[in-house]
Amino acid sequence: MRVRDWTDILRDVTESSGDPEDWRAVAGQRRGGVGEDLYLGHPSVGVFQLKTYAKNPYDVKGVGARVARKVDGDIDPLLPKRDDSTGRFAVQGRPENEDQAKSMAKRLEETVRVHAEAPTTGEDFFTDVMEALDSPAFGPMEFELSERPDRLDDLSSTFEEAEELLSAELDDLIEEDEVGRGFY
Repeated sequence: MRVRDWTDILRDVTESSGDPEDWRAVAGQRRGGVGEDLYLGHPSVGVFQLKTYAKNPYDVKGVGARVARKVDGDIDPLLPKRDDSTGRFAVQGRPENEDQAKSMAKRLEETVRVHAEAPTTGEDFFTDVMEALDSPAFGPMEFELSERPDRLDDLSSTFEEAEELLSAELDDLIEEDEVGRGFY
């Protein structure tokens, strides 16, 4: 397992070849420290763990690693499913140039127009918007800002070695920044 900057992990997610709709996530407050924990999983791409904290409103720092090469039968129940009553997430890259931005805006405008004129569900609308924006990763997410979801504790126990290593690395970042608490 290689510990890297959290933005490098997100780059791996956005550049993966997996179906964007198949991503799932669990996130919440970090246990016993400043910051947040996040797990991103995809059946064929693997599971990534990230630990972040906001040094200030403009500077989020963190670490992460790939903790599994695929989502197997032991990990699958720990990640939310589309039909769970969970929230949604998306990892989004910015348009590379003005032409791509205009194309995305046109597709988004058409998507909103179509959904405004026809019966639809929130799930269908979300999926179509993410596809219009060429989102490389989106799906169901269990997230708790004020506490830790049970699934987050279960994933942390499953990947106990990674949990300890990434916690130590994040604690080092926090200590280097001389920050005693995260910014909210």
